[in-house]
Amino acid sequence: MLSTSSRRLLSLGGNIFRPAARATMGKCLSTQTVSHQQETPTALSDSGERHPNEYYERITSAVPGDEIRSMAGYSSSVRTDWKKEEIAEIFNLPMHELMYRAATVHRMYWNPGEVQQCTLLSIKTGGCTEDCKYCSQSVRNKTFVKPTPTMKVQEVLEAAKRAKEAGSTRFCMGAAWRELGGKKNAFKHILEMVSGVNGMGLEVCATLGMLNPEQARQLKEAGLSAYNHNLDTSPEHYPKVISTRSYEERLETIKNVREAGMSVCCGGILGLGEDENDRVGLLHVLATLEVHPESVPINALVAVKGTPLGDDEDIDEVDAFDMARMIATARIVMPRTMVRLSAGRLSFSDAEQYMMFSAGANSIFNGDQLLTTANPAFEKDMALFEKLGFEGKPAHVGPRVSKMELQGDVEIVRVESGMQVPIVERVVAGKM
Repeated sequence: MLSTSSRRLLSLGGNIFRPAARATMGKCLSTQTVSHQQETPTALSDSGERHPNEYYERITSAVPGDEIRSMAGYSSSVRTDWKKEEIAEIFNLPMHELMYRAATVHRMYWNPGEVQQCTLLSIKTGGCTEDCKYCSQSVRNKTFVKPTPTMKVQEVLEAAKRAKEAGSTRFCMGAAWRELGGKKNAFKHILEMVSGVNGMGLEVCATLGMLNPEQARQLKEAGLSAYNHNLDTSPEHYPKVISTRSYEERLETIKNVREAGMSVCCGGILGLGEDENDRVGLLHVLATLEVHPESVPINALVAVKGTPLGDDEDIDEVDAFDMARMIATARIVMPRTMVRLSAGRLSFSDAEQYMMFSAGANSIFNGDQLLTTANPAFEKDMALFEKLGFEGKPAHVGPRVSKMELQGDVEIVRVESGMQVPIVERVVAGKM
């Protein structure tokens, strides 16, 4: 006889955590038991058990069939068939309920005490020909940013070395370009940068505008771990923000990155004059990609005078509740994705950032200020990590297995197709 929770997992009713596997009803549903041999850890540093490092390997090896997880009355699965209305239903939950559900889902898949630290360095600042209304680096916007030439390879490698010494494990290089296009000499130098940073033992990320399949392949071969290409906002609001690059072009670059075998880093910005429906729309696009992004950066607009959005006094500022609501919804609909606190983070207090971590964020950008000799912002981050009991995620290793999973608190049902009669068993991680 099925337990109440197992019946709920297989229900076709209105549970907003309905699994993708619901389409397999009427076929055989067989299950496998997850078993961990080591004793339950008592602290984060005690557990050496990790998932695979490669994202695609992680999401496939962890899910031999379809996988449904449940804990504390909630169920979750990785699915790409979300309806926009379902995501809106989650997004609009009362804040206390949304935060609790997101924190529960977070603990089903992740060890919340481990947070990735990333460093972002602008290797080519200013002079961009795009017309993004929020960007201080566009030549169309009159801001304090002055165009600079691309940094030399050795300068970037020295910066990466300092970042590693300061504790970062992922190094991201950004260039203010619309696309790499025919920049053959610049691209050659970037490949050298990627190879050099990778050789230091750091994970390497880049954001260089649009990529074609061949450029993506070469970056992968050079050692690039991940590529960032944000969608910024919903498809409907996007034309109000940018006209020089289409939404479809952004999706094409994401496709090229994924097909080259690199991890996709793709998120958006709050504070572009969008409404809540647009925020839901962005999450819907991300959650219905063929494969969820490895990481989703959630940015709060840092308004810069001289940009159209920076000069628009009618646009409301993004507060901590806006950020936490977006992060929590992203955590629920993309449970295996790393959610990154990005631009605007340091404008929030420690308590506000703690709320965002509690909502499911498990990665931060330290920013290029990390690369200065005296860095109060970095020291503040380290103090925050110590205050909250966080440890940084090392480079080139997968995330820690969830403590709740190791302790046997997560019910896991793995579903595979076969016979025509449904067969269901309860499976509890860590228990035979």
